[in-house]
Amino acid sequence: MALSIPEDELEESFVRASGPGGQNVNKVSSAVQLRFDAANSPSLPEDVKQRLLRIAGRKATGEGVIVITANRFRDQVRNREDARERLAEMVAKACVRPIVRRATRPTLGSKQRRLAGKAVRSGIKAGRGRVATDE
Repeated sequence: MALSIPEDELEESFVRASGPGGQNVNKVSSAVQLRFDAANSPSLPEDVKQRLLRIAGRKATGEGVIVITANRFRDQVRNREDARERLAEMVAKACVRPIVRRATRPTLGSKQRRLAGKAVRSGIKAGRGRVATDE
């Protein structure tokens, strides 16, 4: 399933990054904070929204807004691309419908093999610890 999120649903703000970078860190707002309102997005189906919010975990607010902060790189353009890629990965992961496991019963053969193995093990254990008697 191929989904695309329109630009007007994404909100970007640029903030100062923490960490190393010298004087550049104090002057330039290179970190990107990407916000996407997943709960109210018209471009996502309902089941994908629920999976996306579950995948986002702590990145999602109580109102269903996903906040991704990217400050891995020293320039704004690369951080912006990084944030968008991370959101795209999350959405792609949410698009995959999980396979529902159906309960099955063990086959007759598997039951017989299990019981045969138990009998062998029982015989091994029964043979232990016996003291031979001389009469």
